[in-house]
Amino acid sequence: MPAVAALILFATGSAFLGTLGGLGGALFLVPVLVLAGVDPLVAVPLGATSVVAGSLAAGAPQIRAGLVHQRIGVTIEVVAVVGAVVGAAIGDRVSAEALTWVLAAVALLAAISAARPTAPYNLPQGSFGGELGGEWPGTLGGAYRLGDEVVPYEAKRVPAALSLMSVAGLVSGLAGVGGGFMKVPVMREVMRVPIKVAAATSTFTVGVTAAVSLIVYWRQGRVDLAATSAVIIGAVIGGVVGTRVSARLAPTTTRRVIAVLLAAVAVILVVR
Repeated sequence: MPAVAALILFATGSAFLGTLGGLGGALFLVPVLVLAGVDPLVAVPLGATSVVAGSLAAGAPQIRAGLVHQRIGVTIEVVAVVGAVVGAAIGDRVSAEALTWVLAAVALLAAISAARPTAPYNLPQGSFGGELGGEWPGTLGGAYRLGDEVVPYEAKRVPAALSLMSVAGLVSGLAGVGGGFMKVPVMREVMRVPIKVAAATSTFTVGVTAAVSLIVYWRQGRVDLAATSAVIIGAVIGGVVGTRVSARLAPTTTRRVIAVLLAAVAVILVVR
């Protein structure tokens, strides 16, 4: 196991990057720990811990900014949590080698998703100029402020999205990565939710998915308390800083940087 200082550093950087894209910091932390020689069965719970801590740190500021759609988040979590429990329950029966390949595949798919250009499904509407931004109570719609303009939106094709969210939960429980790399594209491409809202809502929800998985990991005896404490410290720092930086970056720039990093992680894991 790496030293406490190294764990804090790894968790800080991972949470920072994960918050920028709404993917969850474990998508970076778990592969890095595996490359550092940590057994994947131990690295996965640490990844889930970083997701929970980073989500808690980033969630409140994004809610205040009107970017998190809590009703959409709760809706997708109903099925994602079920998948997470199943994935976590079978995780200790998967070999370390197989789990490493799963992590590499997850990182590569996330890189492709982040790099894929997206069309502007939601455009600013002058008639909504008086909106402050936020979700519309009792609906799966809302609006968010884009500079001086307001962009309204409404979630589409919810049943199809929920079936995919169950898969995201399964992968989250199995690999400890939070599932944000699937949740963001599904909300964006299937539900037609703006990327800023999708990323913030994903950051808000991945902590719930990971927390459920952590309960299962604990019962399996896979949680290292000392290492977990170090990861929590780093993830909180990275989540807070990442939230502030993400508000100032263009979504396209963020996606490209994350795509390159994830592709590099996937290649390194395969080579190892």
